[in-house]
Amino acid sequence: MTDNRPRVFSGIQPTGRKTLGNYSGGFRQYVQTQEQGDAFFCIVDLHSITVDYDPTELHESTLDLAALLFASGLDAERSTVFCQSHVTAHAEAAWLLSAVTSYGQLGRMTQFKDKSAGREFVSAGLFTYPVLMAGDILLYQTDLVPIGDDQRQHLELARDVAERFNHRFGETFRIPEGVFPEIGGRIMDLQEPTKKMSTTLSSEQGAVYMTDPPDAIRKKFKSAVTDSEREIRYDPDGKPGISNLLEIMSVATGEPIAELERRFAGAGYGEFKEAVGEAVVELLAPIRERFEALRSDERELQRLLAVGAEKARRVAEPTLEAMYERMGFVQVEAGRLFGAARPRGL
Repeated sequence: MTDNRPRVFSGIQPTGRKTLGNYSGGFRQYVQTQEQGDAFFCIVDLHSITVDYDPTELHESTLDLAALLFASGLDAERSTVFCQSHVTAHAEAAWLLSAVTSYGQLGRMTQFKDKSAGREFVSAGLFTYPVLMAGDILLYQTDLVPIGDDQRQHLELARDVAERFNHRFGETFRIPEGVFPEIGGRIMDLQEPTKKMSTTLSSEQGAVYMTDPPDAIRKKFKSAVTDSEREIRYDPDGKPGISNLLEIMSVATGEPIAELERRFAGAGYGEFKEAVGEAVVELLAPIRERFEALRSDERELQRLLAVGAEKARRVAEPTLEAMYERMGFVQVEAGRLFGAARPRGL
């Protein structure tokens, strides 16, 4: 590192339309943490092929996600934004780290159980992708990982893998710490508030997408499921619908939940849901406008991703080289052809 600021890394898959939950647990944290350190944000496209997918959709959704990241406030001058597949060190590190990851650990991963349930075909990649995720984080000597609450288990595995590698082969990796939002770390489905809002599992009315037009957002909040009790009070266990809406409004406005409870004391659910919808419209409308402008210039998006990938390769290369050396691989005089020496075109 060239300064004393912490190294920040996080990644997000380019699958499905990104929801308000993705913004709350991910995008807004990315924008905040780019001010705190040397920030790397990765579009983890290699993770997207662990389940059935359409190649054309992967291509388009990768560019969609790049545009959305920049539209949300990431600055190419302050953050390194790149595609995982453009830095081959990620795939190499995953294979090396698989030697210090146990089968039992992977079998206990909750997301693997959820995503594999009911599938006729379950890829080996779906089982092992937490190792790739560990490599994503550890390659950059990461200090801080801004993620949503649902990624805690994956980060713990990455920390365990780093400690095991360091113990077996010598100090190589920093042990990263998670950064979780105090409010909005897990936004729930508007129609099923006991389930997380999902890009793939939520219904059209249950998920608010970051590129939804304003009228669609208003309609979704008007039909949001609330609770049988009329009081607008934060109680996730007893009143998950209202509590979810309070968290959403706090994320959209920046107001503490206690202040929102006081503001809407005595208000009806209809009035409250309308206010939440308007707050989310005000939050997302400018992001949607910037997204549409950025997405219309595909060549510029590709240029920005190429710049990010080149920087990411330079930063990841020393860690990957150290991994090979400490694990006992023979080094040739001309130097190994590491991922950073094999740039890929866009």
